[in-house]
Amino acid sequence: MLAIALFGFAAVAALCLAMERHYTDLLGHKPTPRRLRGLRMGGWLLITVALGLAVRHSGWAMGLVELSAVVMGGLCAWVFVLPYAPRLLLGLAAASLVLAPLALLAPY
Repeated sequence: MLAIALFGFAAVAALCLAMERHYTDLLGHKPTPRRLRGLRMGGWLLITVALGLAVRHSGWAMGLVELSAVVMGGLCAWVFVLPYAPRLLLGLAAASLVLAPLALLAPY
């Protein structure tokens, strides 16, 4: 479940950074269209990975519920932390992207 949450938060972060306004606010320069497209594709890929893990973990019915809860939790964190500590979100996104594959290796 931890890997699902980490992949889900990394996906939400990538999709939020794929918006030009958030990208410019957080990183201080305008993104190229290619970079925005890459962030969008990466975010959807990470959501697909999280969906696959959730379905494998709990089946289709509960896996979709788990994934929806994880994505909503990530979005709430993004919305409430962004105005106060935007750099913290970048660090959390990078940490979740690094720790998610490691969480897959941990025994349940």
